[in-house]
Amino acid sequence: MDNELPSVDASNHPYSALTPEVILQAVESLGLLADGRFYPLNSYENRVYQIWLESGEIVVAKFYRPGRWSREAILEEHAIAQEFVDQELPVVAPAVVNQQTLHDYQGFQLAIYPRQGGRAPAFDNNAHLEQLGRLVGRLHAIGARYRFEHRVSMSVQRFGWDNLTYLKDHDWVPAEMAHNFYQTVEQAVQLAAQQTENLFSQPGIRLHGDLHAGNILWTDAGPHLVDLDDCMQGPAVQDIWMFLSGEKDDVEKQTEIILNGYSQFHDFDYASLDAIESLRTLRMLNYTAWLARRWQDPAFPHHFPWFNTPNYWQEQLNQMREQVERLRMALERD
Repeated sequence: MDNELPSVDASNHPYSALTPEVILQAVESLGLLADGRFYPLNSYENRVYQIWLESGEIVVAKFYRPGRWSREAILEEHAIAQEFVDQELPVVAPAVVNQQTLHDYQGFQLAIYPRQGGRAPAFDNNAHLEQLGRLVGRLHAIGARYRFEHRVSMSVQRFGWDNLTYLKDHDWVPAEMAHNFYQTVEQAVQLAAQQTENLFSQPGIRLHGDLHAGNILWTDAGPHLVDLDDCMQGPAVQDIWMFLSGEKDDVEKQTEIILNGYSQFHDFDYASLDAIESLRTLRMLNYTAWLARRWQDPAFPHHFPWFNTPNYWQEQLNQMREQVERLRMALERD
């Protein structure tokens, strides 16, 4: 494959029909009178807008990516968000408008959310870390009550092998490094599969699934969790490891603080911490495949211009080689 970026035909993309007029009409079809002002928020998978209403209120309208989730899966997302709110957890749940949370307008599915401000959490603040641990512990205590029926479950197949197959089948990696790249990624996924065999054989719990700093809004009252779009069934450690950073001693101290808070509300399988490098590897591969799958969306070439360049693929190859070494070392310690 040459390394020219695939052309993007915006007119054929599902969001090409989501014009400013349609955005405002969709909101007004729910009985909410917009004053004509709206502002796009940072969201690439879906389209999310801050909408000003004539009442002076500001709401957030989320237009789901067509064809990504079934209606049942979206409603499960809404249901668990409301379940958290009912238990007084600071989670931003969709508003009930006209007795429902999911609405249809001209082929789009949308939900209305209250606006929630906030700042990024300070992961170097021990008090913040413990507070996050308590919040996630409460979240998981509720998530463990029963299983999702329509959401996905974490697995090496879904986040590893399926993504590798997609990249291969669609010839994304430049020819001069394709062999080394695919061979290295295959080794990484095999090692991740070996390390997580016991972890993924367990039923797991309902998770946020994508609990990184961007989905935590900190206020004077503490953290608020947003964006349950990737909620899934899986191991509790998935909602913990993205808080951790730095050298080994730093990570161990952060983990201790977080789990001190977490364990006040829910039991934690400490052995699952051994799988963090596997989960990181799967997330890295999933992110690359996500960019490739979405490249025909005009927002992606605009916001991720570095994707699919020779430097990008070389960097991914180098990082995967590092992950292979980390996974091998982790398995040798077990």
